[in-house]
Amino acid sequence: MIGLVLFIGNSSTLYTPQGSPQLLAHRGLAQRFVLAEVDADTCTASRIDPPRHGYLENTLPSMRAAFAAGADLVELDVQVTADGQLAVFHDHTLDCRTDGFGAVREHTLAQLRGLDLGYGYTADGGRTYPLRGTGVGLLPTAPEVLAAFPDRELLLHLKSADPADGVTLAEYLATLAPSRQRLLTVYGGEEAVDAVTARLPGLRATSKKIMKECLIRYLAVGWSGHVPQPCRGRQLHLPQKYGRLMWGWPHRFEARMRAADTRVVIVAGDGEFSEGFDRPEDLTELPEGFTGWVWTNQVDVVAPLLRQER
Repeated sequence: MIGLVLFIGNSSTLYTPQGSPQLLAHRGLAQRFVLAEVDADTCTASRIDPPRHGYLENTLPSMRAAFAAGADLVELDVQVTADGQLAVFHDHTLDCRTDGFGAVREHTLAQLRGLDLGYGYTADGGRTYPLRGTGVGLLPTAPEVLAAFPDRELLLHLKSADPADGVTLAEYLATLAPSRQRLLTVYGGEEAVDAVTARLPGLRATSKKIMKECLIRYLAVGWSGHVPQPCRGRQLHLPQKYGRLMWGWPHRFEARMRAADTRVVIVAGDGEFSEGFDRPEDLTELPEGFTGWVWTNQVDVVAPLLRQER
């Protein structure tokens, strides 16, 4: 009898989902690269697919294109420069993508602005560089991104785990109106995110630590439908292979989290290296009727297909 009650209370088969999935565009509209054999030190710009477009990740044009293509939220990478500015750039060093060298944090914003962000991209092992010369002066700051998209949802990835960088970001975000803060989420290294949330406890945030605290507690009590406090007002980046372990997966789980003001973002595979739902065949792996958020690296490909399904 108890087993039957647990099944009925947590079965998504007996639950009709409400709404449609929303799309999270990773780094805006970016160049794709082969994921096979990628590790933390791989220069992904040196292994891109032949370009389908001329956009460079983490730039204002790429973010505009992502929103125009159907993104509901755009992710961007944030790093603190030598002069305390919040630069938007992915890699910790400049050598891979640009014509610069050394760590991003050792350069001033003015120095970073002078670099060509498309310098290192090649799809043929270095024989040609189709984007070289197109990225000079395109590196934005986080305040510039927020000013360009004042009413859009943004996910700020704080690349450093340094608490001081978290303080720098928090000090800037504290100057924004609560209504603007409400459209922002911060994630990244545990210590840096903790520094942000200590100063802005109402800001939506996530980290491996936050997700671990939430999901362990939920696994213990979620059978009852209760959402524990560590899961409330958060954002969960949940690899699909682990989502199946959650009580009520997928529809009841997502609905419970949404009621607790927490977003469920489903990522592909085991979540390594920002795997997303990027190709038509990837969408067959999404839970049928999923109404949460979908992580994608090719929003221009995926958005039209999801619209057709809707």
